[in-house]
Amino acid sequence: MSVDFSMIPEDLTKSEAHLLDYIQNHTDEFMFSSIGDISAHLGISVATVSRFVRHMGFADFKDLKRYLAKANYHQGPAAKMKESMGERFLIDDWLASGQYALDKTREGLDHQAFEQALKAIEQAHRVFIHGKSASASMAELLMFRLRRLGIETMLLPRAGSEIVEGLAQVKKDDLVIMFSFSKLSREGQMILACQKELGYRTLAFVGRRFIPEKECADIQLYVYRGEPNAYHSMGSAACLIDGLIVALSTQMGQRSTDALEKVHQLKLKLISEEER
Repeated sequence: MSVDFSMIPEDLTKSEAHLLDYIQNHTDEFMFSSIGDISAHLGISVATVSRFVRHMGFADFKDLKRYLAKANYHQGPAAKMKESMGERFLIDDWLASGQYALDKTREGLDHQAFEQALKAIEQAHRVFIHGKSASASMAELLMFRLRRLGIETMLLPRAGSEIVEGLAQVKKDDLVIMFSFSKLSREGQMILACQKELGYRTLAFVGRRFIPEKECADIQLYVYRGEPNAYHSMGSAACLIDGLIVALSTQMGQRSTDALEKVHQLKLKLISEEER
C-alpha cells in the first residue's frame, strides 16, 4: 500500500479528521459500509470522503478498505500487547510512551470543557458514575476521590439492563459521568437515551477527538490512551482524574477542607479505639 496509517497528513480538514477518527475507532462498521453509508452517517458529502481517501494516498474507497483488511486492524488484546512491547520490553521506553500519552491528552483537552466539568460536579446534588471493563477501575478511582471531598457519589451497574434500574434513581439535578474511550457502548447509549426523559446532565471521558452529535455528552474530556491497534493504558486517564480532583478541591475551598478533615478525624478515632 502507498501509505502507512501511522503516517497521517498534518493538513487534514476538520471533516477529514472526523472521518479518520471514525475509521480508527469504528473499523468494523466502516468495513461493512458503503461510501454513501459513511457520508450519511457522518453528515459529510461523498465528495469529501473521496477527497479524504486520495489525501491519505489511496486510489479509491475500495483501495482503502483493502489496506485496512491487510493491516490487521482486528487485533485482539494479546496482539496489541505484543505490538506495544516490541521484541524486548524496556521500562524506560514504556514510561516515555506514558509521557507521550499525557502530552497528547494535554494537546487535545478542551480547557473550557474542563472548567465546565468542575462546575457541573460541584453543583450536582449527586454524582453517578458508569464504567465497565478496564474503565471500571477509573470509575472506582473517581468515586473514591469525590467521596473524600464530601460529594455524594454512586456507581451505576456495569452492564446489562440493570443499568436502567440505576438510572431510574437519578434526578434532574444529578450528574452522570461515564467513560466512553473508543466508542459509545450500549450502556452509554442507555445513559444518553434516559437523559432525554429524566433531564440529568452528563459528563464523558472520551478517547475520540471527533464524535457524532447524537453520541455526545453535555461535557466531554479528551484522554489519549494510545493508537487503535496498540495497548491502551489508563495512565493518562488516571492523571486527568487526579487533576480534576485537585482543581475541584481548590475550587470548593473550605468545604473540601472540612470534608477531608472529617475523614481524617474519623480515621484517628477508629485507630484510637483499636489501640484500647
